[in-house]
Parts: sequence; C-alpha cells; structure tokens
Amino acid sequence: MASTNKNNVTSKEEEKEVSTSGLESCTVKENKAKMNQTNFSNINENQTNENKTNTYKGNIDKINTNKSDINKVNIDTVDTDKLNTNTLTEKNKKVIFKGEDNMSSTKIYYGDSLEVTPVGVMDYNDFSKQTKREQEIPGFDSKYRDFVDYIMKITHNIWEEKGIGVIYDTYHNNVTMHCGSSNLVGIKDVISNTLQTLHAFPDRRLIGQNVIWSNFGADGFLSSHRVLSTATNLGDSNFGPATGRKINFRTVIDCATTNNRIHEEWLVRDNLWIVTQLGLNPQEVAKSMAKASESKVLSLQSTYGICESMDGQFMPTKYQAKDDSVGEMMLEMTSRIYNYKYINEVKKYYHDNAVVHFICDKDLNGYDEIQGMIVSLLASIPNGSYEVERVTCNQREKNEGYDVSIRWRLRGINEGIGFFGQPSGKHIEVMGINHYHILQGKVKEEWITFDGMDVLKQMYMGVEE
Repeated sequence: MASTNKNNVTSKEEEKEVSTSGLESCTVKENKAKMNQTNFSNINENQTNENKTNTYKGNIDKINTNKSDINKVNIDTVDTDKLNTNTLTEKNKKVIFKGEDNMSSTKIYYGDSLEVTPVGVMDYNDFSKQTKREQEIPGFDSKYRDFVDYIMKITHNIWEEKGIGVIYDTYHNNVTMHCGSSNLVGIKDVISNTLQTLHAFPDRRLIGQNVIWSNFGADGFLSSHRVLSTATNLGDSNFGPATGRKINFRTVIDCATTNNRIHEEWLVRDNLWIVTQLGLNPQEVAKSMAKASESKVLSLQSTYGICESMDGQFMPTKYQAKDDSVGEMMLEMTSRIYNYKYINEVKKYYHDNAVVHFICDKDLNGYDEIQGMIVSLLASIPNGSYEVERVTCNQREKNEGYDVSIRWRLRGINEGIGFFGQPSGKHIEVMGINHYHILQGKVKEEWITFDGMDVLKQMYMGVEE
C-alpha cells in the first residue's frame, strides 16, 4: 500500500505513524463483513476434541436443513464428521460467510480461504503467474483473480515497479489513513509520501508474507497484509540524512476496499527497528519528531479522559468466549492476558514451543521469554486499557489451523519503567496489529507489530530541552 508521512499530520488519538518519508500509506474502512453466528447444538459425538476446538462458524460443510428457515442462518445441527466446505451450495456459503444477523461478535470476522489463492510460502514470481479465478469480486478490475491477488499486485506495482499512478486507480479520493496516534486524509498525501519514501529507499522490496481477509458488506473486503521489506537508505528521510545502510523491517496494513478502491487504511510499521539499523539514536530522533509535530498541533485539548483497565473501583472485565470458535478464543485470550494481566495464562493459550516475532527483530521462544515481553510492555502503561478493534480469521488448508489477525490499541498513562524506558507521565496510545498461526486451539506462532518511534514521540511531546 502507499505510504504516510508523520510530519505532515495533525496528531490524533486514532492512529499514528512515524513515516520515514511515508514508508507506507494507511487506508481502509473497517470491513463489516460480518460472520454469522452458527448455533452448534448437536455436534456429532464421534468428533475428536481437537476437531471441536478447531470448528468455527465459517467452516460448515454439511448443514442439516430439516428446518426450513435456513436463510435466517439458524443452523441447529452440524454433522462435523463430514465438514468440507466444498459440499456447501453457493447460496449456503453466502449465508454462512456474509450474513450479518447472527454474528458471534461485532469484532469477529471470517473469510473463506477456498475462495482465494493464499500467499503461504509462495514466491511472488510464482504467485503472479496464477491464473485460476476462485472468487467473484464485483466492482474490481477483471485483471485481479481474487481479493488477495488485488492486494499483492497493487503493492508490487506501486512500490517495486514505481507505478505511482496505480494509486489513482486503487485509492479513494478521500481515503482515511490511520497511522498510530495520527490520521491522514486524502489521496494527495498518499502520492506525496510514497514518492518521498522511494526517494529515501529507492530499492525497497516488499515481500508479502500473508494476507488475512474477510468480506466487508455486500461488495467490499478487508485485508490484513503482513510485509517484510528490504531497502537501502540512499536518500534523506524524516529520520535524518541518508546513511547508505541496508535495512529490513516489518509492516502490517489493514485495508478496507470497495469497488477497486481503498477507502480506509490502518498501518503499523516497525520504525524503531528502522531507526536503530540506520545507526541513529531513537531518543534523539523522537525528540526531533515531537518538536516538528508540535507546530502542527493546536493548543486545544487533544486527549479526553484516562483509559484504564479498571472501571473506577470495579476490576477489569474478563471476556468469556461464547463458544469454541477460534475468534471467540482470541477475544478471551487477549482480554485475560493483556487487560486482566493473567500473564501466567500464556501457558494455557500458547504451545510450549511457540515463537513470537516481536518488534526490533526479536524472536521470543517459549513461555519465559513470551511472558517477559508482555510484562515489559505492560509495565510502561501498567494501568492502561487494552482494546481489540477487530479479529479476522482464515482457516488454513490441510487441517493446519487458522491464520488470525487482531488489530488492537493500548491506551493509558506512561507511568512505569518498562519497555519504553523511564516514564514520562504522558497519556500515550499504542496501535498494533498482530498475526497468529493457531494450531489445535493454541498459538503456534505470532507476529507483533507496532510503531515504537510513535510511542517515544508521544512521550517527548511538550518536553522543553
């Protein structure tokens, strides 16, 4: 996707992006492709516990239609021994995946993996040669096979082929880009920041690692695109003069798209790792960014209220999963670990050999390291509120579990010594997007991405030298 430039933006609580010449643009309107809540009242007793754990709303293959009211998505009996989405009629697929009356949650959405060509470990040279069309995408250019193909190809065309004009073809004129604690609006900023980014990193390559998606309304889609970039800093950027250094970094972009145009985007990039690799001092860069932003921030109230995990004197809420679907499990897990701070329950929700890919190229293995990372992150905002905005789920092929994307925000007072160093006493906001591989009902692998430079910038806002 195209990029965004932090220094060109008025600070806003919804999203923040510290752009290195606008390393990526954010746009996408939150897909409300809502997944129907399937009422599992009779599951075949012969089904194994593992299959029960992995059964979710969008994976229904044979529905007992003794009830004539199937169009209302009142699915009362599912023969899970015969689960195979291929046996579903197109009409029933539409009911299950696109219906909006009976969702398990207003935050949980599912995409049917059989409709698209998954990225998986496929090299782009091979991915781009695929020709089989699986998915109907009304309103989109016929050259795109499916929505995943659309996301992968426009990213390649814009960034690697330098087809900046593709932005005019695929972005809405009034696109909204959420970049951490700041927002951008309008296609002109997308164009500007993309050009500035390519000036700073002219050989940037964007390797698509995964696209987790779902429907958005009747004709729209939402994607969560995880990208690993490599680049050489050959031109000046918002971080400073050109260094000539080679870098790599992870970006995750959520895009809401309708009729071939991205109209809302949420972008998180590991800018802290970029600055570190460039050989710069993150604290000094953050101070410069804060100073540059202050001239664009009005002297009016910019934050309202204090976000906390507790509700006054009431203890934090512990979300209870409504069923055994993967989406509900993820809501329960994040609520208990991050909001209620049952960090010991990492052992309940993660495999003992789980790997977490944290920011700054840190790979954490096993319970001790994963728990230690969570402790350090929460220590910086010890009483903050962790809120999940969206959960998007795709089932993998061959019983390999699920790909899940979670977009979240951590808000509160930076009042503790933790991952971000000495406390500033400032109200800060962290927007992040995590990708997960869920296998047998537990986390097997996780990618955590947020903009650490954006957080440091907030901590230095209004600080006199």
